[in-house]
Amino acid sequence: MGATPPDSDKDEVQEIATDTVEVKKENIFLDKNTIAKGYTVSSFDNSLKLSLVPGILSQDTRVNSEIVPAEHMSLPWKLKRISPIYQFEFFNKKAYDDHKPFYIQVDYSEESPDYKRVFFYDKNHNKWRPLPTTDHPEDNFVRSLIHLPYARIAVFANSGVMTSGKASWYAYKGGNFTASPDFPKGSKLRVFNLENGKFVDVEVNDYGPERDLHPDRAVDLDKQAFAKIAGLGEGIIDVKVKPLHIAEPDETYTISGISEKSGNIDPVLKAGAGIIKNRDGEVLWSKNENQVLPLASLTKLVAIKTFLDQDIPLEKEVVYLNQDAEYNYEYCHPWESSHVDLKEGDVVTVKDLIFASLVGSANNSIETLVRASGLERSEFMARMNDYVSSLGAEKTHFREPTGLCSENVSTAEEYAIIIEDVLQESIIRQASTEKEYKLTTVNTDRSLVLRNTNSLLRHTDLDPADFRITGSKTGYIEQAGYCLAVDINNLKGDDFTILVMKAPTRKASFLQVEELIRYGLKKFNNLNM
Repeated sequence: MGATPPDSDKDEVQEIATDTVEVKKENIFLDKNTIAKGYTVSSFDNSLKLSLVPGILSQDTRVNSEIVPAEHMSLPWKLKRISPIYQFEFFNKKAYDDHKPFYIQVDYSEESPDYKRVFFYDKNHNKWRPLPTTDHPEDNFVRSLIHLPYARIAVFANSGVMTSGKASWYAYKGGNFTASPDFPKGSKLRVFNLENGKFVDVEVNDYGPERDLHPDRAVDLDKQAFAKIAGLGEGIIDVKVKPLHIAEPDETYTISGISEKSGNIDPVLKAGAGIIKNRDGEVLWSKNENQVLPLASLTKLVAIKTFLDQDIPLEKEVVYLNQDAEYNYEYCHPWESSHVDLKEGDVVTVKDLIFASLVGSANNSIETLVRASGLERSEFMARMNDYVSSLGAEKTHFREPTGLCSENVSTAEEYAIIIEDVLQESIIRQASTEKEYKLTTVNTDRSLVLRNTNSLLRHTDLDPADFRITGSKTGYIEQAGYCLAVDINNLKGDDFTILVMKAPTRKASFLQVEELIRYGLKKFNNLNM
C-alpha cells in the first residue's frame, strides 16, 4: 500500500485463504501530521487510490483495503465487471466528515469504448449503486467521488454502450443536440473532440446512428453543436462522451440498462407476475409466482393438448360452423374476439385449426376443435381441468377453452410446469413458433395468411446464435393484462420456460420477456453473475 507516510506504522499486507480463494488485504495507519498534509492511499500496485485531501479526516485512523473474491458477491446482472471488487474502510469512523467527499481512482482491465462507472454495494437494498464517474480510457482508469467511510466498490461496464468512438453531424433542429443509440431522449452529454480538447454539452433528442451500419460511431451531433468543436468539413471526428444526466429510460432502452436499475442483481420488471424455470425444476427468477391471475389466451395451450389427447388425425377434415364462434361472444363483443376468417361450411383440416389457434390466437377455431373432439363441451372442459390437476396445479382452473373468460386462472409457477408438459407435443411446439401460416380451405380453395402474435419470433435484439424459441404463446384480456410465455433452448442443451403475466402493454410484455431471456442465458452461461 503506497509509500509509508511520516510517523505512520509500517504497511501490512495479508493473504487470507477463504474457500481456496485468496483474500488480499493491505492496511496503513494515518496519524494527525499526515492527515493535516493530505495523503493518497495507494493499494495493490496503485490499482486502487483514495485521495484524502486536508480536512477529510480529523483524527488518527487506520485505513484498510482488500480485494473481495467475486465468488462471495452477487453482481449486477446487466453489467460486465472489469475490475476486482475492492473494499476499503476507515477504522475510526468518527475521524471522517461524511459531508466532504473524496476521490477514489480504480484501474480497469480491458480497453473498450463501453460506458464505465464505479458502483458501490448497497447492502440494505441488495443492489449496486452508481457513483458519478469520469472515465480515462487512454490510461485505463476511472475516478469517482464518494462520501462513505466504508464501501465495496468495482468498475462495471455497459457492454455495447459507447462513450468513445467517432461522431458525424446532421441538420435537424439546430442547437446543442445529439442523436444517440444508447442514451434515452432527454439525457445530457458532454462530447469532447479528442483532437483539440474542445467540448460541447448537448441534449439527446433523437435515436441514432444505427450501430449495425456504423459500429464505430458513438453519437451524431446536430450541425450547430458539431461546429462548436470542429469544422463541418471534417465530417467525422474522434470523440469521448461523458454523460452529465441520464434521463429515465422508456421501454426502448430497457435492455441497455442505462438507468439506476442497472445495478440490480436480478431483473426488476413492471409485469404483475413472472418466472424463469429450468428443466430441473429450479426457479432462476420469479415475481409474485404464486399469485392467482387470469391466463387469457395462454389457456389455448391446454385446450390444444386436451384435443390432441383424443388421438384425432391432423389430416382429418372438419366443417366450420358459425355457431362455434357464438361461445366466444359470451365474454366479448364479436369485433373484440381474435378469430380466423372462416365462413359457414368452409372445410379445413385439424392441423389448420391448431395452427390458426396458436399462430393467430383465434378463438373461433378453438371452439371448432372442441366440437371436432367428439366430446361434449362440458366433458372437454372437465378433461382440461383434470389434466392440470394431474400435474399438481391446484390453483389452475378453466371455465372455457379460449381464455376469453377471466375465470381461467393459474399462477406463474404452476403454468410454467404446465407449459413444459404441453410442449412435449411436437405439433404444439411447431405451431406456436411458426412465424406465418397459410391456411387454404379444402372445398373452396380460399387462402388465409396468419401471422404469429409473438413478435419476438420475427425480431429481437438478442443474438439468434445464442438461443432459439421452442414454444410460444401470447394472451390478452383486460382483466389479465398482457401475458407472454416462451420456451427457450440455449443451443447448449439447456432449456427453460419464461412466463410474464399482467404486463401493462403488449410492447412491455415482449421487451420484458426479452430481458428475461437475456438473464436466463446469462444465468446458464454463468457469466459475471
